[in-house]
Amino acid sequence: MTLIKSISGIRGTIGGVPNDNLTPLDTVKFAAAYGTWLKNQSGSDASADKKYKVVIGRDARISGEMIQNLVVYTLVGLGIDVIDLGLSTTPTVEIAVPLEKADGGIILTASHNPKQWNALKLLNAKGEFLNAAEGTKILDLAEKEDFVFSEVDDLGVVTVNDSYIDIHIDEVLSLSLVDKEVIKAAKFKVVVDGVNSTGGIAIPKLLEALGVEVVKLYCDPTGHFPHNPEPLKEHLGDISKLVVAEKADFGIVVDPDVDRLAFISNDGEMFGEEYTLVACADYVLGKTKGNTVSNLSSSRALRDITEKHGGTYEAAAVGEVNVVAKMKATKAIIGGEGNGGIIYPESHYGRDALVGTALFLMLMAERGGTVKELRDSYPAYFMGKKKLELTPGLDVDGILKAMEKKYKNENITTIDGVKIDFPENWVHLRKSNTEPIIRIYTEAKSQAEADRLGERIIGEIKEVAGV
Repeated sequence: MTLIKSISGIRGTIGGVPNDNLTPLDTVKFAAAYGTWLKNQSGSDASADKKYKVVIGRDARISGEMIQNLVVYTLVGLGIDVIDLGLSTTPTVEIAVPLEKADGGIILTASHNPKQWNALKLLNAKGEFLNAAEGTKILDLAEKEDFVFSEVDDLGVVTVNDSYIDIHIDEVLSLSLVDKEVIKAAKFKVVVDGVNSTGGIAIPKLLEALGVEVVKLYCDPTGHFPHNPEPLKEHLGDISKLVVAEKADFGIVVDPDVDRLAFISNDGEMFGEEYTLVACADYVLGKTKGNTVSNLSSSRALRDITEKHGGTYEAAAVGEVNVVAKMKATKAIIGGEGNGGIIYPESHYGRDALVGTALFLMLMAERGGTVKELRDSYPAYFMGKKKLELTPGLDVDGILKAMEKKYKNENITTIDGVKIDFPENWVHLRKSNTEPIIRIYTEAKSQAEADRLGERIIGEIKEVAGV
């Protein structure tokens, strides 16, 4: 059983002992810390008169209703009004915050984690994730339990609004690069795996609004995930078979909170999560000149596609908040993460599987051909992911510094660990914040080459560390 406190929120397994798991006591404490932080933003004088408002939404996991009630009524106890979206998606809550002119938002989801997990993901008034400094303040407030609750006449009010998935879909349909009639004319047939969460509500609704024939698989939002909810190849045998059996154009897979998007090609093979962003960027850059951003551990294929369209690609440190900051700094017109997260600023600065789905449908409708043919047209890269466990007490930072020095004549990036860009491949070394582990990500033009590079770097780290 686990409880993980970080700058982006709190997540853990349901049940067990307070401070070791995500219990009702931990939930209330961190909701109170967030609400208190929110009220402190204007200073004590201004906050005494101001009425604060927070948007809350959740995925369909079994513990969601319990966690939601705890969070909602903790905020009410702080005198904060709540807009309760009920079953929702992460990007839907992100869109709702500015539309409601709210002061913040909380999404109750553990993303791709299994059903025993849940989490509080925290947003600012723009509907974007908090930065490190803001997250640290909330953790400090939670640690000190420095809360003052409201008297009876000053309690917050709860307003239920279950229309926001429809509002979100309308927002997607109104994007300048999305043309409902073009998609409808293509007569697509698509299989959707909603992993029995809110993607099973949102994605079919969007597809039907775009005139797409939908075959539903695991779209009943019960929270009983039929397979591991992380959208990886080893978990997606059922939809891969169904796409072929239904002679569908492709399949769509989302995680429980619908911010990650993966496609199954018409032949039942994975399109590749890394290539979700590549394909969407290919479409957007073909219509609008501009720059792109992904994180350091994402595929080089985005750089290739960006440069093909005359744009500039830059890499950010791992983490959505870092990608968003880099996108704003470089005025990127599309970006995201290699885990299937599409960030399209014309909509909002958050990973959004609904936006990604619409952009991908536009690409396929205009280009024609099959999804397999599209995938085959992109640069072929293969990734390897390994980790090296080191003896406690070893200087992990010193080891990374030594690797940086060893490859000083290569293209080195040190904003997040050490990334070494070789002409034909790359390796990214990141340390764990909680244990003596170095994670080793590699990419090359064949799986064998990516794996060999990873093993070579592991050997060199061991040599440097003297283990």
